[in-house]
Amino acid sequence: MFGNFILLLDSTVRLSMPLLFAALAGLYSERSGVFDIGLEGKMLAAAFAAAAVGVLTGSVWLGLLAGIGISVFLALVHGFACITARGNQIVAGVAINFLAAGLTALIGHAYFQRGGRTPGLDDDARFIPINWPGAEALRDVPIIGPIYFELISGHNLLVYIGFLTVAVTWFVVFRTRFGLRLRAVGENPAAVDTAGISVTLMRYQAVIICGVLCGFAGAYLSTAQSASFVPNMSAGKGFIALAALIFAKWRPVPVLYACLLFGFLDALGIRLQGYAFPVIGEVPVQIIQALPYILTVVLLAGFIGRADPPKAGGVPYVKER
Repeated sequence: MFGNFILLLDSTVRLSMPLLFAALAGLYSERSGVFDIGLEGKMLAAAFAAAAVGVLTGSVWLGLLAGIGISVFLALVHGFACITARGNQIVAGVAINFLAAGLTALIGHAYFQRGGRTPGLDDDARFIPINWPGAEALRDVPIIGPIYFELISGHNLLVYIGFLTVAVTWFVVFRTRFGLRLRAVGENPAAVDTAGISVTLMRYQAVIICGVLCGFAGAYLSTAQSASFVPNMSAGKGFIALAALIFAKWRPVPVLYACLLFGFLDALGIRLQGYAFPVIGEVPVQIIQALPYILTVVLLAGFIGRADPPKAGGVPYVKER
């Protein structure tokens, strides 16, 4: 039972990483006052770009750079629509989601002739697990062995980068001048502008950081969690990441806990498929797969208390003359 629980936690960590990257991406953007519904689209585009370039070049690093590049490009498109053109942020984000979903499937089918899929990636074109020193030697040691071998060791590089990103984000947002300005722009952009700081520049910097982190999320889906791109493989993870961000009230460390919670439910749903419960018997697979989404609705329906977004969020800033 202990071994099964450790394996469940191991799956939890793996499944929560794309949510964590995307939620931290949304944190930067929304803290600056730019609501980003387009996390899903940027993740999906990055997943396709990372897998496609990985197949063509055989390099996981070029694939990662391609994923980050296309995600930053879409983030800049979203920034132009919302910051420069002062368009509706929700509509712009939804447009990016539709654009990414359609173009990835269309280009993938036209180029690879596999129904939108890419060919499988070899080991050089994907992030493979890293075994820590002494993991094999400690594998059979009771309690400590399984924890070190399965839970701490054996993850790919992006998993460790994801946890590091949480600490970096906390430090940047709450302990640096940039973070102070970022939070101020999301709360009172007029005061920031009066202090001689460019609101437009700060918001563009935030959406670029958002694009970079969404690039990591998408690349993780196709080159770490999987070994190819599948149409719509993000499967709503961008929206679950937004739910985690709201659940965590736009704070980095609670974002980690929220994403681990959603990852745990996803991992639990996978393990419960085909399991026969006493009295009620086997639960349909569809209900098990819906668990993370049901929790999203339940939590956001009133179990998180009051969650106040940045006061200037969703409102284009017009400089007073």
